[in-house]
Amino acid sequence: MNKDSKIYVAGHNGLVGSSIVKILKSKGYHNFVFRHFTELDLRNQKETEEFFQEQKPDYVFLAAAKVGGIFANNTYRAQFIYENIMIQSNVIHSSYLNNVKKLLFLGSTCIYPKMANQPMKEDELLTNTLEYTNEPYAIAKIAGIKMCESYNLQYGTNYISVMPTNLYGYNDNFNLENSHVLPALLRKMHLCKCLENDDFAAIRRDLDKYPSSIETSATDGEIVTYLEKFGIKKNGKNVELHVWGTGSPFREFLWAEDMADACVFLMENADFDDMVRVSNIENNEIRNTHLNIGTGKEIRIKDLAYLVKETIGFKGEIKFDPSKPDGTPRKLTDPSKLHALGWHHNIELPEGIKMVYNHYVK
Repeated sequence: MNKDSKIYVAGHNGLVGSSIVKILKSKGYHNFVFRHFTELDLRNQKETEEFFQEQKPDYVFLAAAKVGGIFANNTYRAQFIYENIMIQSNVIHSSYLNNVKKLLFLGSTCIYPKMANQPMKEDELLTNTLEYTNEPYAIAKIAGIKMCESYNLQYGTNYISVMPTNLYGYNDNFNLENSHVLPALLRKMHLCKCLENDDFAAIRRDLDKYPSSIETSATDGEIVTYLEKFGIKKNGKNVELHVWGTGSPFREFLWAEDMADACVFLMENADFDDMVRVSNIENNEIRNTHLNIGTGKEIRIKDLAYLVKETIGFKGEIKFDPSKPDGTPRKLTDPSKLHALGWHHNIELPEGIKMVYNHYVK
């Protein structure tokens, strides 16, 4: 890429897309094309094709996706598989039709089997059964990987697929119903802390900032009852947070801007041929050319909860609910292929959590 290249970041308002835009701008890139989802429905083939025909981007970061936590993935299974397959199919095919020079497709480490060998190498893909709660999303992302590989092999395109581990950052999704584990813990414990201090003004500001199904004009009692739906419970002067699952699974977390830096690094320095070179190719079968983006470090969910608790200053009790699903027991990436290409992460988890919380309360 050069600084004048026309770059389309699909999903530029989300955690991933906004981080990529921030890194690109810091490096001097300036010729962007953006469309909010209200302006361009990437699920619609005709709209997507017309956009590409009109704009003719040189480079594409495909960060647009329908995402969510365990509850959302398991509840809206049809929407997750349909919308993600439509978005990525339309963008990848339109990129091919309009001679995009390079495309980077962002997936997720949920593509790997539930009981994958740990840490997970790229070759673990399709070796066993997927975790049930996010199977539709995972299958959609696997289809995206194989679509990029197949277009490269048949049409000679230059499409790269990357699988980031669990991401967190400033522009995260803090929705009480469908956020991922770290932003969910952060926001809920912030509300717990406010509830401990009987600071209903702060709670109302929070509920007003992030859309919810309760009016901020509701009484204090109505707000307390509303928060109970999300595991935030007040018993007299004591406040408890009830968390889904046993807390025993391990998860890996990557600062979103580190992930974005890795994506820009790859777009600047690597091609599909490089993905093939660092992959384990047998019998001339080119597969699993995607790259993990991660830290190679993990933390137990229970320990994560207490780390967030300490960072925020919540004094109450955390209770884990073993009747709720845990999800995959362990999801640790092996980022050695990415390291071999010359990239390593910078921000460690305790520092990142402090950065996110300070940004959140401001």
